[in-house]
Amino acid sequence: MHNLGKSCKLIRFSSIDELGEIESEYLEEVFDVVAINYTDDGNEEYVGYAPLDFDTKEFLNNVSQRGLNLPSFKEEILESKNWLKENVIKFPPFEIGDFMIYGIHEASCPKTNKIPVQVYAATAFGSEHQTTKMCLTAITEMHKENINPQRILDMGTGSGILSIAAAKIWNKAVNIIAADIDEEAVDVTNNNAITNGIETCMHAILSNGYENKLITENAPYDIILANILANPLKEMSKYAYQNLKQGGCYLISGFIDNQEKDIIEHHKKEGFKVVKTYEIENWRAALLKK
Repeated sequence: MHNLGKSCKLIRFSSIDELGEIESEYLEEVFDVVAINYTDDGNEEYVGYAPLDFDTKEFLNNVSQRGLNLPSFKEEILESKNWLKENVIKFPPFEIGDFMIYGIHEASCPKTNKIPVQVYAATAFGSEHQTTKMCLTAITEMHKENINPQRILDMGTGSGILSIAAAKIWNKAVNIIAADIDEEAVDVTNNNAITNGIETCMHAILSNGYENKLITENAPYDIILANILANPLKEMSKYAYQNLKQGGCYLISGFIDNQEKDIIEHHKKEGFKVVKTYEIENWRAALLKK
């Protein structure tokens, strides 16, 4: 790991529907930090942060030799005394549902009567993103409807924001498994859990979907949260159904308006029933039941 406190070179890739697993793993190896932005059409936009002496020609040669399929990219120089803090984790505090979400860079929680959730969101799915807001609204509504879960699974946890919100709104009376395929996301989630004082009821684990045996060992779940993307939602729908308690809630998000019908119909075929759908701009979420 290079010194992240100095200026760096930023490699911004063109947006793509979905990057292959091998390509994604390679980017994680090459760059100090890899951030994934999500465009309004649901595509992935990868951004790699590297030291100033990053050799672009060598990078392209290695990509060619390995036969990797990467999108085109542009190079930028970030002049900063602390680029990681200034360019990756900052986002303005916001209130949504029963929650106040604010970043680790804030000196203190803004004045609010909401439940405070403080997160370091380095490479995680944007904490201020529309899908996160819809999920936090749905969690608030489930709580107000007197749904009292004992076991929760957060699949594709990112920064752990949904797990932390759930732990706090249900007063730590839950056992939460927060799973992610990215090792850094797991580290960030565990740190965020400690920051928010809910580490005793939440455990972040590394898992490619439902492959980690801890997920099935702790099933069935009263609630499963999955704020990911359309294709992974479809791929994991049958596993979500298998690991959800009868009558349990499945909150999904990460898809856009022109994907909604396909996503909903796919989950109906698995046996899910639609309770409610949510929308902010062109992004969508849905609360389902088994």
